Amino acid sequence: MTLWIKTATLRAMTEKAQVQWVEVGEADAGQRLDNFLMRHFRRVPKSLIYRIVRKGEVRVNKKRAKVSDRLRVGDVVRIPPVRQAAAAPTTRFDDKAQRRFEALVLYEDGDLLVVNKPSGMAVHGGSGLSWGLIELARAARPQARRLELVHRLDRETSGVLLLAKKASVLKALHEQVRCHRMKKVYQALVAGDWRPVRQRVKLPLRKNQLKSGERIVVVDQHAGKPAESLFERLDGCASASWVAVRLKTGRTHQIRVHAQASGHPLLGDEKYGDAQANGQARRCGLRRLALHAWQLGFEHPGQGVWMEVEAPVPDLFNKVFDCLCATNVTNS
Repeated sequence: MTLWIKTATLRAMTEKAQVQWVEVGEADAGQRLDNFLMRHFRRVPKSLIYRIVRKGEVRVNKKRAKVSDRLRVGDVVRIPPVRQAAAAPTTRFDDKAQRRFEALVLYEDGDLLVVNKPSGMAVHGGSGLSWGLIELARAARPQARRLELVHRLDRETSGVLLLAKKASVLKALHEQVRCHRMKKVYQALVAGDWRPVRQRVKLPLRKNQLKSGERIVVVDQHAGKPAESLFERLDGCASASWVAVRLKTGRTHQIRVHAQASGHPLLGDEKYGDAQANGQARRCGLRRLALHAWQLGFEHPGQGVWMEVEAPVPDLFNKVFDCLCATNVTNS
């Protein structure tokens, strides 16, 4: 069932939206009422949404509702007139951008979209960026009205990124993330020869903000949140190691901080890395963070089967690693 909107036959109302009755379709089933309304009112403060629900201005099947109520297919939501801020200019993508997006698609069906995010592309607009991958994806898939990010990757990290096309699918996948049932494996280049070959890093992490306003993540044994990463050395030399990292938790900058705390910061990491190692990697052609989301495993909410999707590791990793190890042999 698709989402449809029937506008009330009221007299013209200047500068205000009219009362709307929105029937919940399959794409929005399972979604909390507050999240449903925030998607409808993209430019309205969350506090206002909570207020109109609390006052009973929002009704579900003609009855008062709570923001935590889950919507079902066929529910009819009454949405009152709410004044919204002026919409930001819509980003228009040319044919070249659309073709570029199609080249990123790793897997797609009626419930999911999996893409290979390039390094340097943000997952969404904001902080001075007019658009990100999610905006490009929505432009390329206008029929997928509920397209949302299941998880995120840092702007400089490349690799597998999962998007959901339905609220019920998004909810099920978020539950897998919360219960640590989603398999996430990365590949990275780090400074130095990683030893031992396999290492479990369990260091709690806390978000911090410097006086300059820069946000940074630090190891904090007292106030940090539990974080666990499994590192495996795939190859290495004195200058660099190629490692695979499997995440048991998904904290912000987890791999980068755990690698740094283990004495082997990621190459190309301007925030947590080593300046000398980064300089050597730059001379070998590295102009990005050497971190790639290689493999993502999850249970398909619609099909009930386990899926694993891989994004090929960039050829640049091979070139930089070979260069660093050849340089190390030459210097020795």
